[in-house]
Amino acid sequence: MSVSHIAFIILACMSQRTTTTSLQVYFGNMNITENSRFMSRQGSLITRFLKFCFMPAFFLLFTFSSTHAKAFEFSDWDILLKKHVKPGLVDGISLNTVVYGKLRLDPVFHRLENNLKSFPLSKLRTNQEKLAFWINVYNIFAVKIVRDNYPLKSIKDVGGLFKSVWKLKVGAVDDRKYSLDEIEHGILRKMGDPRIHTAIVCASISCPDLSIEAYKPEKLDHQLDRQMRRFLANPNKGMRINANTKPPRIFLSPIFDWFADDFKSSGGVLKFIKPYVSPKYRHALENPQHRVSYMDYNWSINGS
Repeated sequence: MSVSHIAFIILACMSQRTTTTSLQVYFGNMNITENSRFMSRQGSLITRFLKFCFMPAFFLLFTFSSTHAKAFEFSDWDILLKKHVKPGLVDGISLNTVVYGKLRLDPVFHRLENNLKSFPLSKLRTNQEKLAFWINVYNIFAVKIVRDNYPLKSIKDVGGLFKSVWKLKVGAVDDRKYSLDEIEHGILRKMGDPRIHTAIVCASISCPDLSIEAYKPEKLDHQLDRQMRRFLANPNKGMRINANTKPPRIFLSPIFDWFADDFKSSGGVLKFIKPYVSPKYRHALENPQHRVSYMDYNWSINGS
């Protein structure tokens, strides 16, 4: 039921109450005995009517407001992605590059940080809302690390001897600071969808491409499927097959090696990725003679 429907019910109740009041005035000239009897009966009817009409209406309005509380609005992240992420070529690898030099000066990023810091996590109700939210937050915080330390060659340069960059508390949500490790391993991986590994981006060339739109709960499945397909279609960082070697080799991103356990419940990495590749590659994945190798990982930042 929409807010407009609930408002209609309340207005109808108000209209009925006005009509009842008019009747009371109309019968004001009756003799005292008749008037008292009528008013007593009418007052009882009014009480019943108000209980019947107003209470359910306000209950519905309260329920509607509670169940439709909005999750975090990532419109600022959308603005930043569209302004500062462009297709490019770095070290011979095609990817969506981030123009960190301009992004670091954009006041919209600071506003986004403040909004995340004050956002109450209790507003995230569904699994899709939580998954989309934390994927976006991971990507925002990875970009923040480069932005705050720009210029640098690799995100890994930010970490120290005793604490890697992944364990640094880099940004706040709901007044609590998080590290990239906490978000990836403590939250996202526990949600059981291995497609996150082609959606979260650690600001490096060999990472999956940073999406040029924020992840949204209502279209998350489509977005995650698209990310998986695009990553595997990139022969320099997702997947390629070398049929000239003996035996033929399937080269995969080391991401599929590092997080192989996350794919076990779906039958393993090769079975999981098969629906996301072209038909000729599907045959290769089914061929037991093919051997799997992993590409080198380029940790240089994914932009300039």
